[in-house]
Amino acid sequence: MSADSVTNQSITLNDDGEWWVASDEETGVTSQGKTRQKALENLDEALEGYYGEGESPSNSELRDMGIDPEQNSSGSVEDSEIFE
Repeated sequence: MSADSVTNQSITLNDDGEWWVASDEETGVTSQGKTRQKALENLDEALEGYYGEGESPSNSELRDMGIDPEQNSSGSVEDSEIFE
């Protein structure tokens, strides 16, 4: 996430002894890592996805997740039967 996109970010960091957990207070986005630095890096990546700055998965990545790219399409939540 670029430094220009967030001017004042409030996060919490907790160490449970095995994992560091980082949470963005405004969005509720939470991530973890084995180290404090890794938890913060993972939170940055999660926030990029939250704000729409993430990258779309490749066809190969979709197949690895069991999704047929030819049958996969994106649409609005309003058009989805799942979110009725």
